Amino acid sequence: MPPSLPPLEAHADASDTRGPRDLGLVMGGGGARAAYQVGFLRHLARRFPNLEIPYITGVSAGAINAAHLASHHGTFLQAADELSCLWGDLTVEDVFRVDGRALALNALRWLAQLIFGGFRGTSGVRGLVDTQPLREYLTEALHAVDGELTGVHQNLRAGGLRAVAISTSSYSTGQSVTWVEGEDIREWERPQRRAVNTCLTVEHIMASAALPLLFPSVELEGAWYGDGGIRLTAPMSPALHLGARRVMAISTRYARSQAEADEPTVFGYPPPAQVAGVLMNSIFLDLLDHDALRLERLNQLLTELPEEKRLGLRPVKLLIHRPSTDLGRLATQYEVQLPRFFRFLTRSLGTRETQSPDFLSLVMFQPDYLRALMEIGEADADANADEVLEFFTGDL
Repeated sequence: MPPSLPPLEAHADASDTRGPRDLGLVMGGGGARAAYQVGFLRHLARRFPNLEIPYITGVSAGAINAAHLASHHGTFLQAADELSCLWGDLTVEDVFRVDGRALALNALRWLAQLIFGGFRGTSGVRGLVDTQPLREYLTEALHAVDGELTGVHQNLRAGGLRAVAISTSSYSTGQSVTWVEGEDIREWERPQRRAVNTCLTVEHIMASAALPLLFPSVELEGAWYGDGGIRLTAPMSPALHLGARRVMAISTRYARSQAEADEPTVFGYPPPAQVAGVLMNSIFLDLLDHDALRLERLNQLLTELPEEKRLGLRPVKLLIHRPSTDLGRLATQYEVQLPRFFRFLTRSLGTRETQSPDFLSLVMFQPDYLRALMEIGEADADANADEVLEFFTGDL
């Protein structure tokens, strides 16, 4: 097992800035690939150890990172260091039960439900795996009291945090629902998406991170919710609704060249893992790119209009940070470390028949893989340090 990442230390010339008061952080999904986001946060923490992010939003696995930052009592440097320790020590067993008996029983229940059509008590299957270990892990890691993220309320009262938003998808109504905790935040409604003011809990995080079919959905206020990336067609909209005008988004999608995009990653009939990977990418990663394109075009239009004709709209400064490495392809190097029975199941879906097993990377909660992602995220941010600095200090 590779050594843990070294503790964070601020640069000798690190700025004491607390950051712009219109700053918003957007962290999307990607399952285990959300560890890459932590690498970027480590870079920020070294550069700006006392940074305050007024508006924090997260969806799916990014909701875990958002909840940690929003509820942590210490400095940004301390929060990023603790977050990297949490991810660096995370294992598959901390996320869901992987013992052969538990996985086999769940698989048999699904099979029975397919065979008997829901008769004779076979309709109770709620997910392929049991995620109770993740619920317990988050309760401890986020220092929740009776499930409530009390640290969020304290940080709101201190003033450094203004609002935090966690997005979910309602299986009961088909809507995208964003749960918001903040000061003087107005709820909003758009076609098939709305916001609800609430007191955030571990259950909101569990719901946002509930991968479709794989993880069981979560009940909130009498309705059932799953992964927030399914219906969130505008991933950056929660940060903008909250008041952010300088948006920093961390993607876990590798920006392939056209030549790379045209190169097949599987030959012959696509296995289930390949199909699942394409579907998951369309849910968790594609929408962020589309939303960014719309925002950039809107910015261009606004700059061409006199202020009195902008209908109250203002340009938004946007920074999107992306991995320099295909995180799906990287997962194949660490697949052998997965628990034996779980590895057997993933291989049965065809994860070894594709050169870029994106589905596998979603559930690759292996410490060596997660630490590699954090190292890549931090190195990528270091390579773009000038761009990051200009984003914080430059004009809108």
